Amino acid sequence: MTEKFRSVLFAPGNKSELLKKLPKIQPDAAIVDLEDAVPDTEKAKARENLREFSLSEETKEFPVFPRVNPISSKHFEPDVRAIPPQVSGIVIPKINSVEELKEAERILSDNSVEANIIVGIETVLGLVSATEILRHGSIIGAYFGAEDYVLDLGGFRTSGNDEVLLARSQMGIASRLTGVPVIDQIVADFSDSERFVEEAYQARALGFSGKLCIHPSQVSLANKSFSYSEEEITRAKEMLAVYDQAVSEGSASVVYDGQMIDEALAKQARRILGLSD
Repeated sequence: MTEKFRSVLFAPGNKSELLKKLPKIQPDAAIVDLEDAVPDTEKAKARENLREFSLSEETKEFPVFPRVNPISSKHFEPDVRAIPPQVSGIVIPKINSVEELKEAERILSDNSVEANIIVGIETVLGLVSATEILRHGSIIGAYFGAEDYVLDLGGFRTSGNDEVLLARSQMGIASRLTGVPVIDQIVADFSDSERFVEEAYQARALGFSGKLCIHPSQVSLANKSFSYSEEEITRAKEMLAVYDQAVSEGSASVVYDGQMIDEALAKQARRILGLSD
């Protein structure tokens, strides 16, 4: 199963008025949060809102993924029991190992829940195990939770993101090795569009497929950032035409726009244009 996860928008499950707005905002996927965004006293309400939202007419063709509480939480099994069959999948946060994932799947199975899974990689142990976790058959996506990761690391967040560069790089590598798309960290200040776009550009360069969004205004920024621009498409076409002409004349490289183009760069151009080698 291949999903498009350029923009993945969170909404707190206990806020039914916000859930109703999700289909109109049209992110690539919506996460109805039963975890961090919902206080303990509102967990039951969030589960009921999820059920009503997933049954609504507007969500029939709309990808909805509830994020349950971690498997170590007392809320995990009640969350699982509340998952309606209409959802597109389930988000399980803070997965640390394949063994933990298998235990979560066992609980899902015991409660007759069959669902594709997006995992949250949000701890040091989870990051170290990321490739192994993403290789597991039920996984269709993963996100990197920088805030919890840095807390577990014992560090602190900076505007330059130096403390998560290695972790984000490893997530991109895990995605490449497994073919599972990975989704980048949140930008907590949703008024800072410049930072969001800058982070999205960095994430795309590192191999991420999209970005977590916590506000509707971030959705269009994510969709644009993780889509090829007209300029990129035009440049790829021109570059490939020049390269193919050179190859037909017996040369394995050619200069285009002051840059030496060889097969490696031609492959990048073909990827942009959606062409096979």
